Amino acid sequence: MGCGTGRLLLEYRANGLDVDGMDVCPEMLAICKEKASEQSLQVTLYNQTMESMAIPRHYQTIIVPSYTFQLMPDFGQAESALNRFFNHLLSGVTLVLSNWHCKRKGLAEWGDWWLVSEKDGFEDAKSIKHWERSIYDPNTQLRHAESCYELFENGEVVYTELHRRSPELRNYSLSQLTSMLENAGYVQVRAVSENTSDPATEEDGTFYIIGGRE
Repeated sequence: MGCGTGRLLLEYRANGLDVDGMDVCPEMLAICKEKASEQSLQVTLYNQTMESMAIPRHYQTIIVPSYTFQLMPDFGQAESALNRFFNHLLSGVTLVLSNWHCKRKGLAEWGDWWLVSEKDGFEDAKSIKHWERSIYDPNTQLRHAESCYELFENGEVVYTELHRRSPELRNYSLSQLTSMLENAGYVQVRAVSENTSDPATEEDGTFYIIGGRE
């Protein structure tokens, strides 16, 4: 899910795994397809939303990495997506879903801008900086974000572009996601802390939740 330009998908394919990719963004899928061609890899890509997933095959594993599931701000969409995933799983296998959990208390102000990336080497001594800041509302469990892109020429800002994603993503606690998976019919639901095999707790900032189908 959310394969984007193929960061994970193409590595899986290069290692011989039978894996398909799905994303809502056709432009990113086009880049993924181009990169696959450059590496002489065959890929099957689907331009669909998670809540309307309809693919003509079933899978041993469905992976939802990089907090992609949280990009659906509506609970109804999220519940529909879990049902769609469930219907595309083979019996006895698993869904793996990553989750970022915000633990802030109280409505915060916009955070400070932080530098996400910087790219030099363009023609005419140009460079680009990407900045980001966010705010989280615990009452709605929604995070909002702003991205600022600055184009520099000879060290001076010559163009600025601002994008707001409001909301950007929905926050889920461990207990919320566990209940959602169990209500959707998943069995043996468990969660582990980021990059470990240790059981996750409500205090973890990032965790992976895993559920199977009988």
